[in-house]
Amino acid sequence: MRFEDFAAARLPALLRYAALLCGDRELARDLVQEALIKALVRWKRIGTLDRPDAYVRTIVTNEFLSFRRRKAIRMVALTHDALDGPAAPTVPDPAADVGSGEELWRRLSELPRRQRAVLVLRYYEGLTDDEIAETLSCRPGTVRGYASRALATLRVEMTVTPTRIPPIPQGEPA
Repeated sequence: MRFEDFAAARLPALLRYAALLCGDRELARDLVQEALIKALVRWKRIGTLDRPDAYVRTIVTNEFLSFRRRKAIRMVALTHDALDGPAAPTVPDPAADVGSGEELWRRLSELPRRQRAVLVLRYYEGLTDDEIAETLSCRPGTVRGYASRALATLRVEMTVTPTRIPPIPQGEPA
C-alpha cells in the first residue's frame, strides 16, 4: 500500500483519535501531522507490517504523551471574532445530547495523559489490554492499573457530593 493511500484512508480516524486524546482539534491536527511525517520517513518498513494503522496510532499516542515535555510551546487561542473573519461554522455536537458531556470532557482532560490514553484506546478504539500495552510500551497490568485509577477518579468526581447539614442546635441544659 502506498503511503498516500494509507494517509487518505486513515486520516479521519487518526484525527478523531488524537482529538479524543488531547481534547483540542487544532492540537490533534498538529499531533497527527507530526505522526504522519514520522511514518512517511519509515514507510518502507511500516508499509510491510500486518497492521500499519496500529503502528501509526502508536506514533500518534507517543506524540501526545511527549508533547508537553518539549520546550514550552506558546499557545494562543484564536476565535473568528478575534480574526475579524466570517462567523464560526456551526457543526452540531453529538455530545450535546448527553447531559453531562461537557463536564465529562473537562474531567477527562484533567486526567494524567497516560490514564486518558488508556481510556481512549480502550473505549474509543476498542483495544484489548495487551494491544494497549503494546501501544504504550508497558505491561498489561500497568494498563489495567491506569484504567482502574482513571475510572475511580471519574467515578468519585462525577458523583454528587452531599451537602453537609449543620447540626441542630441543642437547647441549654436545664
